[in-house]
Amino acid sequence: MTQTPSTIEDDTETQPAASPLTRLGEARWILLTALCAVSVAIVVYGVPLTAGIAALAGLCVVAGFIPRRSASRRVKLNAQREIRRMWPGTGMKVTVDALPTPCFVADGRGITRYVNRRALEVYEGVKPGDPLSFSLRAPSLLEAFDRVCSTGEPERINWIEKVPTETWYEAHIAPIYMPGSVVQDGTLRIPDFILVVIRDLTETRRLERMRTDFVANASHELRTPLASLTGFIETLQGPARNDPEAQDRFLSIMLDQAGRMRRLIDDILSLSRIELKAHVRPASVVDLAEIVRHTADALSPLAADMGIRIRLNIPDAPVRVKGDRDELIQVTENLIENALKYGHDGKFVDVGLSDRGEGPQERVWQLSVRDYGEGISPEHLPRLTERFYRVDVESSRAMKGTGLGLAIVKHILTRHRGRLDVDSEPGKGATFTVKLPAVENLEDLPEKMTA
Repeated sequence: MTQTPSTIEDDTETQPAASPLTRLGEARWILLTALCAVSVAIVVYGVPLTAGIAALAGLCVVAGFIPRRSASRRVKLNAQREIRRMWPGTGMKVTVDALPTPCFVADGRGITRYVNRRALEVYEGVKPGDPLSFSLRAPSLLEAFDRVCSTGEPERINWIEKVPTETWYEAHIAPIYMPGSVVQDGTLRIPDFILVVIRDLTETRRLERMRTDFVANASHELRTPLASLTGFIETLQGPARNDPEAQDRFLSIMLDQAGRMRRLIDDILSLSRIELKAHVRPASVVDLAEIVRHTADALSPLAADMGIRIRLNIPDAPVRVKGDRDELIQVTENLIENALKYGHDGKFVDVGLSDRGEGPQERVWQLSVRDYGEGISPEHLPRLTERFYRVDVESSRAMKGTGLGLAIVKHILTRHRGRLDVDSEPGKGATFTVKLPAVENLEDLPEKMTA
């Protein structure tokens, strides 16, 4: 970084004391005036010559050996001014501390002079007196800092750090001139301080990427059945116009493709509705045991067609949780339906409901859905709740999946202050566990639980 000579260091060096002759030279006009006055007094008023010479000699001694108060005070004021330009004042520190983002105040040489509280939390080990490059190592940031020192113009830059994870940052770098900064040749001198404000844009960029990926994936998922429908309609209008057998076959495929589009649009709309009211906590109290029984009965025909039996292990007493009945039915239905579709290699799907709390203040109801199918590889587990993410695309489409089921489950549980855990090993099936706070201790839980 730019290292420029500091006027602070020059002023703090020991200055040599002025010689008596130098002081007499500075007071020459005063001494000349005194000489004229003494001469007039001797000639006009008859003052003794000895007295006049003695007065002039005393005045010369005072002027040559005693420093003037005005010069000493000016030196002190200059020193205080330079100290203020070296270390930020209390007002600047209080203002910087009030900012919610990491802020650094450095001087024109790149030495850190003050760091706000947020910066101390984010950048461990930073302290005033160290070069700014010790804390901020991004080359583009340091180059921008040098440019601000040279030009006196503020800058804003963005950069990406790859280690330990991909993160995006934005920095605002602005010069600060203390009162009394002079203009030299029409331009301001080197700034007294440089304010560096750092913003973490990682979450914003991830949300933007998520929206972009969602639109791209939704468009792709809709484009495939739409292209199929268009092709079959053109075939029915052309070569298959008078072929009843081909018409029946094509109409059946068109019905399947239309159903796929309908399911996809329904899931997208459902996900959008859930996101719109994600901040609104459910107010009604429902019986989770009754919801599980209702869902198992509704899916029993599908289980029978696939040769799978749903085994329930739920308490007879009501299981009270605060939630939206329709959304909790959707959660239970998605989990059990996924277990039936993707765990069809096994003969059973176990659905359990138990109290896992260790006391009245930690009571949590746990809903578990286990299948005995192929299981899920460990590398897929962290991404299961992403939109349109599928472990096996062909298998998912064959089972009429949209890739949004678990994303919907995650958003519903976030609204209900719940949590979803997945435990699976290849060849041993998978267990999806939902944890919901009981009504008795809902008020004692933190505002957010990880979904």
